[in-house]
Amino acid sequence: MGKKVKKEVTPPPKNVFDPLTIESRKTGTVILMLKSDEEEVLQKACEAVYRFADKCDENKLLLLEMGALEAIANLINHEDKIVKRYAVMAYGVTAGNADVRQQLRKTNSIEAAVQLLGDEDDVCNEFASLFLAHMSNEYNSKLTIYKHGGMEPLINLMESPDPDIQKNSLQAVCNLVQDFQIRGSVRELGGIPTLLDLLKSEYAIIQELSLNTLTAITQDGETRTVLRENEGLAQLVDFLNHKEYEDLHVNVLNVLANCLEDHESLDEFRNSGGMEKLLAFTTESATPEVQIHAANAMARAAKNVENAKILHEQEVEKTLIAMCTSDNERLKIAVCQAICILSENLAARDAFGKLEGIPPLIQLMQSESGDVKEAATLALANLTVNHKNNCLEIIAQNGVEQLIALLTFQKEAVVVNAITCLINMSHDEQLRTDIQKRGIISALAEPLKSDSVRILREACTAIACYVTGSESRAELRKNEALEYLVQHLRSTDAQLQRNASFAILCSCVDTPTAAAVSNLGALEVLQDINASEKRRNNYSTAALDKLLDSNLPAKYSLTGKLSSQNVVTDGFYDAGLIRPDGKILPLEELAKEPVNQRRPIIVVNSKIPEPVCSSDEEDLEIDPLDQYESNTDARLIDSAGYDASDQSYKRSQMSPSQRSDDHARMKKKDKEAAAKEEAERLRAEKLEQAYRPPVDTALQGYFSDVKNFIAPMATMREQIVALAQYVVDKMGGEVERAKLMDFSWELPIAEMKFELGSNIIPIGRIRKGTFYHRALLFKVLADSIVIPCSLELGQYNRAWNEVMVSSEEKGSNYPPFKYIVDLMHDPGRLIKSDSPDAVRYRSL
Repeated sequence: MGKKVKKEVTPPPKNVFDPLTIESRKTGTVILMLKSDEEEVLQKACEAVYRFADKCDENKLLLLEMGALEAIANLINHEDKIVKRYAVMAYGVTAGNADVRQQLRKTNSIEAAVQLLGDEDDVCNEFASLFLAHMSNEYNSKLTIYKHGGMEPLINLMESPDPDIQKNSLQAVCNLVQDFQIRGSVRELGGIPTLLDLLKSEYAIIQELSLNTLTAITQDGETRTVLRENEGLAQLVDFLNHKEYEDLHVNVLNVLANCLEDHESLDEFRNSGGMEKLLAFTTESATPEVQIHAANAMARAAKNVENAKILHEQEVEKTLIAMCTSDNERLKIAVCQAICILSENLAARDAFGKLEGIPPLIQLMQSESGDVKEAATLALANLTVNHKNNCLEIIAQNGVEQLIALLTFQKEAVVVNAITCLINMSHDEQLRTDIQKRGIISALAEPLKSDSVRILREACTAIACYVTGSESRAELRKNEALEYLVQHLRSTDAQLQRNASFAILCSCVDTPTAAAVSNLGALEVLQDINASEKRRNNYSTAALDKLLDSNLPAKYSLTGKLSSQNVVTDGFYDAGLIRPDGKILPLEELAKEPVNQRRPIIVVNSKIPEPVCSSDEEDLEIDPLDQYESNTDARLIDSAGYDASDQSYKRSQMSPSQRSDDHARMKKKDKEAAAKEEAERLRAEKLEQAYRPPVDTALQGYFSDVKNFIAPMATMREQIVALAQYVVDKMGGEVERAKLMDFSWELPIAEMKFELGSNIIPIGRIRKGTFYHRALLFKVLADSIVIPCSLELGQYNRAWNEVMVSSEEKGSNYPPFKYIVDLMHDPGRLIKSDSPDAVRYRSL
């Protein structure tokens, strides 16, 4: 045994206190302790601040107001490990308050926290990363962390064995990559394999943060490539196979939705069997939220044309159709949206039709949800693009009636989609005729009254598509549709104005519709539109031309031109040129003007007015019983041999009550007869008051002469020359060019106006006419024997006709040439329209 040595104890210095145990419940005291030079005091104070701040947000704010954070900031790099640890812990916890973070952004706290990452003390790493996780919630702090190099140590800390460090650093990274400028750094710093490994974590929060981070960074194409190279797609599909991870399956689908946008990713996914697994998983899932995200993933992938082909090959249509029957409204909407995108591919449109995908969509149109109706109608609109079979299926499933019913729905998008679908179906003549019979024109009158510009645009286009026959145009005239079409011409919306012009162009192919539209002021509105280079469009120009083609007097007055296709008939009148913004007056109004000194109105009217007959009357309402009686045999013999049609016999066979009814019935008939007589009288009065241009008996004779003597001639050239000479003969004869100024035609015209007591003169009454009289008469007579001939009005009473005449040279292969017909100086001479003589003829 060795000898024990007694250890000497050095006594403490006399001027130093023995160790004290300090306890305080006052915040101010603890904060003062943070400024102590003694490590033990600092340890106690930092620990107290951490525990105080960790209790609630109010404590964090109190520490901020009392200046504790400045003292703590000075201690996070203290030499004493315990002081440093508790200081960092306090720092990390207090940053959980938004007001505290706002003040911390004004300091260099973020830079200090970044420098702490990777410390040998895991507690410091845990709370430094927690601090950055809190601070990275704000946009400005994200950039500061990134600029001070915080991404790399945070990504490195994601590999830490400590789950708290993993969670905090992952949370910070997840927050940071919400900024698109930072996302690529995860790939560049090699963080993708780590994120994939963290999917295997036993902690759900770490798995969720990893998936959320992957969702953000896979929006970058290069990152998706790296993920694919690290077999990330397979790992994601494998994650879906774990039933215990069901609450995170939506997050996985979000990542897959990003990845499958790439054709390479989808191709690899298909080849590895991942697509089959995903579709099977989607079909078997009982979670609507999962199915919604799966449908969204398919929709996003289908935006790529090549991807859409792959999805079709994988028969994704079956999966979507199966999900249409769900009770979940959000899922129905998601499925319809996916169908919309997939149906841009023709093969997919075929598949949806063949797999009976149309009936479920028609069923969805009956949903009480406006959003579901919107999605279903949009899907049907896309499925009917250039696809007759799908259109036929809609008709077979009574879908047209539902689409028409939705034209009055209160939601704008539903109406727009329904009209679009109907427009798509109108492109086939058979389908269009079928839908017209279902009352589409009348139904479209309602959306034409909408306040929505989108609805109005589509409604105008639909009118243009369906107003293709006389019956549809008659139906259009019966309702207020024409009035609203003209109203929309005045719209300040260029597209609506264009579509309304298109509808009017398609509607005015017959005289009644053109007249109705003109009466509503469309002519003036279209003139105004076409006068503006900014507002004029192809449809407005064509609509005005079409309208004028049905109103040749207006066309001639506005443009001064009639083509060979514009055939002049009875009722035409030449009121002279008017300004582009001038108002075109009907002949009835012009007739009311007193005789004046202005240019007379030349009218063409050889037709004898037809007498008024009962067939012109409007249909009267007829009692069904009266109609039945009038259709039975005139003589009905009863069993006793009496003539049952005899009224006295009938009344003798009636009971008193029957006689009373019969008396009332007779009184009703008397009233109807009186009403009919009054209507006849009013109509006769109206016809008497209506203006009727005088019958031009001379013009009748002209037509007869031309038909009998000129029409039979062998060649068109002969007909033209003979007709020109005939016109010249009727209009005062040949006039030498040198004596043109002496040819007095004004006085006879003026005398005729006063003789007739009207500014309107029949063309046949003119015996001495100048250029514009002769050119008009030539046009009228040429049209009657089908000689193609134009009419053009120039200045200073000049007018001329142009005809196309073939060369008379034998063996000539030259096409017909355009000539002006001389009707003044050398009757029948044909002047080449581009020659100097033609220029002289057109001008003084």
